Amino acid sequence: MQSGDRRPIAARELGVTQKTAAWLVARGASADGISLAGMGAGIIAGLALAGTAWWPGAARPLWLAGALFVQLRLLANLLDGMVAIGRGIASPAGELFNEVPDRVSDTAVFIGLGVACGNVALGLAAALAAMATAYVRAVGKAAGAPSDFRGPMAKQHRMALVTGLAVICAILPFAWTAALPMIALWAITLGSLYTTWRRLSGAWVFLKARR
Repeated sequence: MQSGDRRPIAARELGVTQKTAAWLVARGASADGISLAGMGAGIIAGLALAGTAWWPGAARPLWLAGALFVQLRLLANLLDGMVAIGRGIASPAGELFNEVPDRVSDTAVFIGLGVACGNVALGLAAALAAMATAYVRAVGKAAGAPSDFRGPMAKQHRMALVTGLAVICAILPFAWTAALPMIALWAITLGSLYTTWRRLSGAWVFLKARR
């Protein structure tokens, strides 16, 4: 994880977050290793979400596990950059470790949610739409525009929606929540497409004005 062009996250300023990052820095933790651990958490989250359909009898704990590992994925995404800055080390492959694990995590989570609601195609659509938001941001940055992390369906918004959904599905009766995973995937897909358009148009306006 490279330190520049970081997503604005208020949690970086929390004392517990800074102490955790300092603890990792003191032990020589690798920022790239933390990024890979976050990807592992994202894959486990996706498997847990898919498991709610594979093992309906264990659906409640699996929903909770999905919510937990989604948040662990986000925690790793938060700490990798803080550790990179704290150690003063910019990995030559930092941008790859920053971006590729995120795309794998998103894909795993959304396909898992697609399995959970019986619509894998919709899960793939959500994954592709989420990937488009990151692609447009990266292309805009390469063209000379500032990194654009705006929503309404940026990574933290997508994962907050999945986490809230998973907790609700774990607590409430199945009859009340059966349609919620599909509704969430539609919201993520359409919201991500709108976010992609906002980022693309923002980059266009910036680059056109600069010329």
